[in-house]
Amino acid sequence: MSKHYASARWEGNLIKGKGSYTLNTSGHNGSLNFSSRFEDDKSSSSPEELIGAAHASCFSMALSHALDQAGFAPFSAETEAEVTLEKKANGFSITSILLKNKTKAEGISNDKFHEIALGAKENCPVSKALKGIDIKLEAVLIT
Repeated sequence: MSKHYASARWEGNLIKGKGSYTLNTSGHNGSLNFSSRFEDDKSSSSPEELIGAAHASCFSMALSHALDQAGFAPFSAETEAEVTLEKKANGFSITSILLKNKTKAEGISNDKFHEIALGAKENCPVSKALKGIDIKLEAVLIT
């Protein structure tokens, strides 16, 4: 079993407050604030951005592994995650995640690549943890 640790601190009220997080294993630190999460301020991170980074990383790793297990040598898998936060009647919710992937691999057909990519999307641990969210995939094979 593998355990991973992160921590966060928030000071003040939601709108005027500020926060920080630490990825304890790596020691990476970042800041959080209301306007970066709910407005167009890009000066700090947000929980949604951190979820996106986790999901993009997990999917890239899962896809590379799935390609390797199927006998295809992956050279690289680059994934961006677009996490949508929407206001609903009962408050804010993450409603969808779009994974945009470009993978360089040789010796695989486009159809087989997409079959493996869809399997990786369904089976990466972060996708499994986010089952209640609409997860879409745009995957491009680069040969």
